[in-house]
Amino acid sequence: MSDGTDSPGRLGLVVPSSNTTAEVEFAQYTPDGVSVHAARMALESVSVDELDAMSADATLAAELLGHADVDVVAYACTTGSLLHGPGFDAELEETLSDAAGVPAVATARSVIRALEILEAERIAVATPYTADLDERERDFLEAAGFEVVRIDGRGIEANTEIGALEPEDARDQATALAESVKSVDAVFVSCTNYRSLDAVDALESDLEVPVITSNSATLWDACRVSSIGSDGAGVLFDHDSSD
Repeated sequence: MSDGTDSPGRLGLVVPSSNTTAEVEFAQYTPDGVSVHAARMALESVSVDELDAMSADATLAAELLGHADVDVVAYACTTGSLLHGPGFDAELEETLSDAAGVPAVATARSVIRALEILEAERIAVATPYTADLDERERDFLEAAGFEVVRIDGRGIEANTEIGALEPEDARDQATALAESVKSVDAVFVSCTNYRSLDAVDALESDLEVPVITSNSATLWDACRVSSIGSDGAGVLFDHDSSD
């Protein structure tokens, strides 16, 4: 782990090979001097079979990030960290922490922590995924104690196509979703390859409820466990580890 004398912090990301968003958003929403270092796992399509196969690469990726003397490792893939149901996310964090020798967070678990600290119970979820993955995500969130009032997916499987979506796409989808339900405590925009962090402040202003994304939850959680500073978007970042 970095001793802090030469850098404000080093964030390690374990990402799918076709993810073009997580590194960009993490770098954008951390202070100058915080560096982001990524290791990749093979994945081109966001499907059950490819996500399952991808997980075999995670431990080695975390171990290699440990060679870079990172302060924390974040497994930045939502469906990849919930695919095998409740408990898999916590096991994944423990495995990656052991491999890297530093604290580790996994997106699915980070989302749960973020929703809990925001005291959200009824949530609406916007995703780019196919119906199969949407149902797995619904099951995971409901098993964690949240009421998923509605989940809306775009039906996209190719991860490069997900990465080509714009923050305005996320804003439009989340707005339409929130307007289709009576009331929710929070809106969650899922997928670390869905460019949505830039839409969070506008969405919170428009919808008047907290909005989190996969990357905002993962970044917040990674910074929380490593004491690295962050400049994240949304009310989530008003909360720290003492809350």
